[in-house]
Amino acid sequence: MAKNDPYAALRIREFNIFLFVRFLLVFGWSMQFIVIEWQVYSITKDPLSLGIIGLMEIIPAFTMALFAGHIVDQKEKRNMLLKCTAAFSFISLGLYFFTSDYVTNNYEINNILYGIYALVFFGGFLRSFFGPTIFSLVALLVPKKIYHNAATWSTSTWKLASVTGALGGGFFISWIDVDNTLLLIYILVILSLIFTFLIKKKPILNTKIGEPIKESLKAGVKFVFENKAILGALTLDMIAVLFGGTVAILSVFAQDILKVGPEGFGMLNASISIGSIVTMFLTTYIPINRNTGKKMLISVFIFGVSIIAFGLSSIFWVSLLALFVSGAADGISMVIRQTILQLKTPDEMRGRVSSVNSMFVGSSNELGAFESGLAAKLVGPVAAVVFGGTMTILTVVTTAAVSPTIRNLDLTEDIKASEIED
Repeated sequence: MAKNDPYAALRIREFNIFLFVRFLLVFGWSMQFIVIEWQVYSITKDPLSLGIIGLMEIIPAFTMALFAGHIVDQKEKRNMLLKCTAAFSFISLGLYFFTSDYVTNNYEINNILYGIYALVFFGGFLRSFFGPTIFSLVALLVPKKIYHNAATWSTSTWKLASVTGALGGGFFISWIDVDNTLLLIYILVILSLIFTFLIKKKPILNTKIGEPIKESLKAGVKFVFENKAILGALTLDMIAVLFGGTVAILSVFAQDILKVGPEGFGMLNASISIGSIVTMFLTTYIPINRNTGKKMLISVFIFGVSIIAFGLSSIFWVSLLALFVSGAADGISMVIRQTILQLKTPDEMRGRVSSVNSMFVGSSNELGAFESGLAAKLVGPVAAVVFGGTMTILTVVTTAAVSPTIRNLDLTEDIKASEIED
């Protein structure tokens, strides 16, 4: 196999099946997020209600993260993915019920909202298991020497599914209404469940099966906090996502500022992911192993600038361009972070390390959603977004000044070492 083969991971059949399954799941999850945000804001016309969606997901996702990582490290990964997918299907079916004509015509709005929030809460609990399972399974499908290539394709697939799911969410709301869109998502999740059976069961590489939970969790947290490269990358991304995220209040911009309807709402969401996809595919040809830290800092800085530009824009195409650039910058940062995690995490600790990652970055998405919704409620959506972008830029500047580990990070030797091990 060619040393720098950009398609190395794609030559493995089970990895291709995994990518297809992941695409279906993320496509469905992304579309579901868009549909629910649109429905909730349409009902309430209150940006704080969008923040509550994020809060409902972060509470279980954050509190369960470490425990979920411990469980994943103790269990067979293919079956864990099957269980998570089956649970996801029940969430989609439940959301279809709460948005159906029967429920909306016969139940009070508050009761419908409580039902939606409850299912979002369960989704946060489920997500705490999804992340570690996906992260751990990737490493079992490809040889270590192409981890960095597999991480790029896996993350690119995730983003491709996000863009099509976000775009599809807006259009399907217009074409077949909210409830039927959620029914479509349920069908896609069932399809992904069927294809998961084509992946064979994988060995459990953790040599400490039955280890006490306290000791297991302590070991995972200790590893992350002692690895400065991992800790620095997670911290930088967490703060950037916490303050720089705009997705949670895009429906406010679409409906009240840009006035572009559900189709424009879907395009705004999609433009972020399109930018990410473009840069992610480029990184399969242009590796990020050299000057990795500097590239990550620059990408997050550009992300912050583009978020400010979006907040100040009242022109639709300018807003689309700003979000495209933010997605492109975020895509580079995401590939770098996933590559760092894959290369520097021992096989037996992947579930726990991924859980810590979800606590830092994944949960900050929902906490950021709550922060954005609350800030938009207090100071208005434009000021909220500009403030978030400014905080992101300040975070990059501070990190570059105080963290030489991140500033000078280079993954060249790590990739060479992985090739020698195989």
